[in-house]
Amino acid sequence: MSQRFDVAVIGGGHNGLVTAAIAARAGLRVIVLERRHVIGGACVTEEVWPGYRVSTLSYLCSLLQPRIIRELDLVRHGFHIYPKDPTFFTVFPDGRHILFWGDERKTAQEISKFSTRDAAEYVRYETDLAQLSSWVEALLLRTPPNLIRRTLGDLTEFVRLGLRTLKLGDEGLVRLVKVMTQSARDFLDERFESPEIKTTLATDGVIGAQGGPSTPGTAYVLLHHVMGSATGQRGVWGFIRGGMGAISDSIASAATAAGAIIRTNAAVERILTVNGRAVGVVLDSGEEIAARAVVSNADPKRTFLKLLQPGDLETEFREAVEKIRCTGSSVKINLALDALPQFTAYPTRGPGAPHRTTIHVCPSMDYIDRAWEEALQGRPSSSPMLECTIPTVYDDSIVPEGKHIMCIFAQYAPYHLRDGAWDEETKDRFADRCIELLAEYAPNIRNIIVHRQVISPLDMEREYGLTGGNIFHGDLGPDQLFFMRPLAGWARYRTPVKGLYMCGSGTHPGGGVMGAPGYNAAREIVRDLSGSRFGK
Repeated sequence: MSQRFDVAVIGGGHNGLVTAAIAARAGLRVIVLERRHVIGGACVTEEVWPGYRVSTLSYLCSLLQPRIIRELDLVRHGFHIYPKDPTFFTVFPDGRHILFWGDERKTAQEISKFSTRDAAEYVRYETDLAQLSSWVEALLLRTPPNLIRRTLGDLTEFVRLGLRTLKLGDEGLVRLVKVMTQSARDFLDERFESPEIKTTLATDGVIGAQGGPSTPGTAYVLLHHVMGSATGQRGVWGFIRGGMGAISDSIASAATAAGAIIRTNAAVERILTVNGRAVGVVLDSGEEIAARAVVSNADPKRTFLKLLQPGDLETEFREAVEKIRCTGSSVKINLALDALPQFTAYPTRGPGAPHRTTIHVCPSMDYIDRAWEEALQGRPSSSPMLECTIPTVYDDSIVPEGKHIMCIFAQYAPYHLRDGAWDEETKDRFADRCIELLAEYAPNIRNIIVHRQVISPLDMEREYGLTGGNIFHGDLGPDQLFFMRPLAGWARYRTPVKGLYMCGSGTHPGGGVMGAPGYNAAREIVRDLSGSRFGK
């Protein structure tokens, strides 16, 4: 092994880069090894067509932790976010529409078009979510205690967590239990009467999830999507100048400024172990790199089942990893446009409110549930839910003059198909249906598409390393969160292989461009390596 480092990070996704930056700033010798030609993982900008720089997978930012932005001085390294306002635009078959704004009062006025009762309730709803979000956010940058294999430190942390939870009060405790276990439908039915309001809010509960709004556990997914504050306002999402890859680039810049080395086209074939300890990695070229600590930014299944030899892990642990739910049901469609779509429900001349927001095509919660039911049977939804954004209304740096990009996140498209496979024909047929649905509300969309990219769940696995096409590295169900993520007894970013750590979204606190798993893992690694020399 000619090269020797303190820390070798497998995967240059945003969490791996955060781990590298924090570890390098602590004085450790760090190398990041990225399989693809570009860093970022799923948080990436790619020139898909000449002059069009596309956020190919992730497309909005809110969850990136403000502490990470501050500590790594990401603004100095190029990070710039445009808060999205309005936040939502939902259109309905009868020609009505609703806009949700960053301003709570403006949103209440919009809601009153559908229900004066719901307009008043919305203020209480936001207050309740703020309380719940505050409780959860305090856990994001904390290492969870282990539920089993407990130490005295774990028990102490459980006591602290319990005392903190009691401060929510009786009503707050009930709301917390419900949001962790309920379906998005039940959670919203308890608060609102208008089907249109509930549908608009329910979308946050199913984005990237394996379930419809009636599926238990989707209430937490809703909370997960409204608790970020990277834009400076909780729950408001934003576009990144330069596309989502600019986040990864800014973190990488902070890492290299601290001395980290980042290599692309450096695929790790396997993790080297000696006597039960990780001592480095082997690249697909045959090159070996030694390290005191190996850190995987890959998902748990890829890490434990593909990068390690079967003899490196006990059978019971491998079987538990195999049982982690980690399949996706989303397709990402990226469009290059000659002009902006024009919505019959809200005609505009040039960029208007609908173009600045997240556009929903999903008339009702029943509609979304039916789409999910089809996916459960192994079929792409015949009438999928669409979430559309147009980043170029904010950021003109990523397209030729006068052009636009539209990103469509479509559900549901199951990784496992009952008939056929995710070939070009299947992808194109599904994308065609999505465009047809969008055209029902914006008829000019068919005539303004210049280029189209369709990324299936299988593409997400093959090209971006997301096992099963799961964008969260594992479902965000109650049994796969906090001290149960990735597995009970292994929540502290360490693994059964000494010297091997996890830092990706498959660890606490889960998926989304948040950086918290990478930050937390780095803290544990620095603590373990401090004071010891290479090779010990």
